[in-house]
Amino acid sequence: MHPDLEVVCVPADESFTAWSHGYPYRTVRWHFHPEYEIQLITDTSGKYFVGDYIGDFEPGNLVMSGPNLPHNWVSELPDNQPVPQRCLILQFTAEFMAKAIAAFPELQPVTTLLAESRSGLLFTPEAGAAALPLMQALLEARGCRRVMLFLSLLELLLHDSERRKLSSPSYLPDPHSYMASKINLALAYIGKNLSTDLRESELAELIGQNVSSFSRSFSKHTGISFVQYVNLLRIKLSCEMLSNSALSITDICYQVGFNNLSNFNRQFLAHKGISPSKFRRYDGLKTAAPGT
Repeated sequence: MHPDLEVVCVPADESFTAWSHGYPYRTVRWHFHPEYEIQLITDTSGKYFVGDYIGDFEPGNLVMSGPNLPHNWVSELPDNQPVPQRCLILQFTAEFMAKAIAAFPELQPVTTLLAESRSGLLFTPEAGAAALPLMQALLEARGCRRVMLFLSLLELLLHDSERRKLSSPSYLPDPHSYMASKINLALAYIGKNLSTDLRESELAELIGQNVSSFSRSFSKHTGISFVQYVNLLRIKLSCEMLSNSALSITDICYQVGFNNLSNFNRQFLAHKGISPSKFRRYDGLKTAAPGT
């Protein structure tokens, strides 16, 4: 079965994205993306799949996967109770790392880590424990501290001499084949055109399906409807822009693809539980210096 494409949104004014999610969650499925990923499990245990590798995971499981390498972690929850935070995730593009290494020759050793990650890399429990505070801090860090934490994490991974590759040498990801999947074409189109007026009928036409067939297929692969998926991506991007730019809320509303401010405010409230203005105010308080 072809893996599904995960659309990773790295804001233009950031080098990488750092986030967390619980379980169940929409990205918990057999999937791939062009970005490098570092994932640390903080809760639950179960089975994980990286390329052609299958193993058991538990909290402290730290894995780095290279571009387009399919992967999935499936938690075993005896009571089927949702978990608020299952993992911490950091994602960045090959282009970003190439530019960073070109600018700073001291980063040249990282190329070894990047090359090895194309097979998936499992790090030691000790490395997982050391990575935990760094990745937790990255969720809220801003400015230079964010870059320092990122470099500290790379240094930690690079110096784990007992890291090991997961998938076999003969396993080669085939993103061109994956993208032959009609739903992946639709997901890629959404990611590239998030700020435009996306219509389900147009996406259905793009992949040669009627609207009802597309709707069923889309929900099956993503776990949510087309409209819910698009709104979720737009709200996630708006949160990053509210935290990291001085743009007005109105400007952000239109830049992420909403066609009016009242709908943006309504959707933001539904997803985050607070208004965009309160989110920005609380985020500023969270990162304010002591005594301010």
